[in-house]
Amino acid sequence: MSEEAKAADQNSSGMSPLNYLFVLLIGAYLGILFIKSEVARWERVHDMFLFREAHMYLIISVAIVVAMISMLIIKRFKVKSIDGKPITYKPKPYHTGVIIGGMLFGAGWAITGACPGPIYAQIGSGEWMALFTLAGALLGMFSYAALKPKLPH
Repeated sequence: MSEEAKAADQNSSGMSPLNYLFVLLIGAYLGILFIKSEVARWERVHDMFLFREAHMYLIISVAIVVAMISMLIIKRFKVKSIDGKPITYKPKPYHTGVIIGGMLFGAGWAITGACPGPIYAQIGSGEWMALFTLAGALLGMFSYAALKPKLPH
């Protein structure tokens, strides 16, 4: 394939249609994984916050370990992103906003039974009430964007 054909096959973000298909397939796989592991089930999240069962804590712990190992591999082998740029990790500074944001995030998660990823899995599995969760998440995101200059950073 010529360079011109490759350039025409990619959009302004540098991703080809094949990359989008790959991302879509990974998203569908994660959605199925969230539903089958019951991560997107309100009762599981509710029981986690009430310390009734360890199911979610075990899943979260495994996710943290996998993320740590992945970061080590990315750093060790200097893995590059899809568009060929090196992947770097820049720690975020700790401040009061982190505590406030974490509390708001946790409260939303406890009330709705979903953090951002599982919202889409819930909608995809037919839990139509999750549309309200999505609306709330979008409202929160836009509110943060509007208030960002006035918030503690």
